[in-house]
Parts: sequence; structure tokens; C-alpha cells
Amino acid sequence: MTKLSVNINKIATLRNARGANNPNVVQVALDAERFGAQGITVHPRPDERHIRYQDVLDLSEVVTTEFNIEGYPDNRFMELIKMVKPAQATLVPDPPNAITSNSGWDTITHLEYLKDIVAELHASGTRVSIFINPESKFFEPAKETGTDRVELYTEPFAVNFSKDKHAAVKPYIEVSELARQLGLGLNAGHDLDLHNLKFLKESIPYLDEVSIGHALVCDALYYGLENTIQMYRRQLEV
Repeated sequence: MTKLSVNINKIATLRNARGANNPNVVQVALDAERFGAQGITVHPRPDERHIRYQDVLDLSEVVTTEFNIEGYPDNRFMELIKMVKPAQATLVPDPPNAITSNSGWDTITHLEYLKDIVAELHASGTRVSIFINPESKFFEPAKETGTDRVELYTEPFAVNFSKDKHAAVKPYIEVSELARQLGLGLNAGHDLDLHNLKFLKESIPYLDEVSIGHALVCDALYYGLENTIQMYRRQLEV
């Protein structure tokens, strides 16, 4: 079974636009779980332009599904993980001013650094996933870091899906097989939506988890949050 983790960053963006507490990020997370989300994902950034560090602390008290915290492993992020002890920490190589994640780790160049980070997170009892591009050269070094999982960066798949979906998914199938051979768990995320998710799942049936935020929140404007979460869940039941 591939779990659906709902990224609620965009809910926080909407809240922050008015400066009050509407929508309530914690309540949305609880409702998302009640509506069928199998995990909650957040990505606190240093400028706190969407999810705030206090949100993470508040959510850690109430989330009952898998809590996944994404971020660049600077000192503040690492201290947050040690304090919260989420089910999973997903390491992304974003610079502080990035609008959104736009590339995976170069696990060759940053091998020793990632080894240290992964070991530190494991010591706090947290499963680790490394955000990674669909290029085979990065997978054996990823395994060497000690990470439990990798998260496939799926924007290139999403961009090319409408042109030739079979060509778009081919490199993902190849690296997914490599990940399986190496004993790495598989997550996926970025620009997945109701149009391309089912095909990705059919092509890589052993995905452990997908993390989806922007598209899901956009769809919820039309379909409602409960219905939208169920629609995404159905895309994964293949």
C-alpha cells in the first residue's frame, strides 16, 4: 500500500496572508487525517513564510498518523527534529530563499555530510528520507549515507507526463528498481496530481509514500478537502 501524506504548507500560506489563525493549520491537519490522510507533511523554512516552527510543535502534539518534517538540515532544523521526534525527516537541499524544492541531493558530493546528518537523526529515533533526482549515480551513495528511504523528485515526470507519459516515467522505474535492490524504501513527491498520480503508482507499485500539497489544496477549492483526499487515495488503490 502506498500511503498519502498531505502537505499542509499551502494552508499555512493562506492563513499567513491575513495574519490571524484562519484557516487553523492544526485543525486542518486533524480534519485531513479524519478524511483519510495517512500522514501529514510540513516543510518549515527559515523565513517561516508558510509553516512556522511553532506550528510544528503544535502539530506534534496532535498528529496521530505519520508526521513527516521536510527541510534543509541546518542547526535549527536538526534541533526541531530532536525535539519533536517525528516519524520521518525528509532531507532536502533547498537554499533558504527557495520558493519550493527544485532538485535532489548530490549524494556523491555531500556523502560524508549526509552520513553525519543521517546518523544524528537516527540517534533521535527518526526515520530518514533523502530527496533525490531520478539518476542512478546518486543511489548507491544514498545507500552509503545510512538513509532508510529516498524520495523521488517527480517534477520532471510531471512536466513531461502530457508529452509522453511512458518516456516520462522510464527513468523513475529504472532508479526504483535500483533502490529496491539496495534495500532503500521509496517515497515520491513534487507536482503529483490527479492527472499523473495513478500512472506513477501503476508504474511503481511498491512506492511506500507520496507527499502531495499544492495540487491537493488547489483541487480542494473545487471539490472540498474531504472529497479531494478520497480522490487522491483512490488514485493509489491500483
